[in-house]
Amino acid sequence: MSDLKSARAPRRGPGLFQSLAAALGFTLALGWPLQSAQAQPTESCKQLTASGNPQYPPYLWRDPEDENRLIGANADLMQLLAREIGIPIEVRYIGPWGRVQEETRAGRIDLIAGAFFTLPRTEYMDYFHPAFRETRSVVWTRDNLRLNYRRWADLGSLQGVTVINNSFGEDFDRYARENLKMSTVASLEQAIQMLQKGRADYLVYEDSPGAAFLAKMNITDLKSLSPAVANENLHLTLSHKSACNTPELRGRITRAIYKMTRANVMQGLIDKNIQLWRKQNQQ
Repeated sequence: MSDLKSARAPRRGPGLFQSLAAALGFTLALGWPLQSAQAQPTESCKQLTASGNPQYPPYLWRDPEDENRLIGANADLMQLLAREIGIPIEVRYIGPWGRVQEETRAGRIDLIAGAFFTLPRTEYMDYFHPAFRETRSVVWTRDNLRLNYRRWADLGSLQGVTVINNSFGEDFDRYARENLKMSTVASLEQAIQMLQKGRADYLVYEDSPGAAFLAKMNITDLKSLSPAVANENLHLTLSHKSACNTPELRGRITRAIYKMTRANVMQGLIDKNIQLWRKQNQQ
């Protein structure tokens, strides 16, 4: 698990808040006014706690200035959502991705700010529709390894690696369990190091977060292959055991997510956070 202690972030100043304010202004310009003036916290729900995969730039990563917080495009989206529903949302670093899911199952986290749909996860959390982002998961391998990959079956004789408790969609997850030799490790950095050292032939992970970590680790001898393993949607989810999980709040969140996806708010947040990640890792 990387705690990003080597990254020295620029001092937080007006630029970061101006960027978020610009995103808010963008949503207003597109014709759906934020309703924080009308929406008020319910009697039983004064605040929501959100978390997610902490090794997921530009979507989520630990704040170098406060490692108990997560920042990124998904964290910014949670602040827009908070204004819309009238309830503060704190985006916390809880631990590795597997721990985040365990805490959500127990109801100690209300929201996951970005999860793929799987049937087992529906046993402990509700998914909001529509998804707020489509992502692309790919096969990563070494430049000097000639891997003839065109379909999942081409990976059958090879050793793969990914991050524990990651999902790449119901179809691929099932195929991998039944047909592939896939080991799991605690962090993306560890998986990348295994691949680079030849302890695995390929890594399955999303393209944008994978590329971001390769840049951070100054690794240039790995490549991604086509076609994608899967194109999956990122959803906001709410724990079944959350004290805030009521029909009224689920409806408010669904309406807010619908408005934001129609306005394509996420693209602007992603562009802003790609630049933030790069600046932090150039220090």
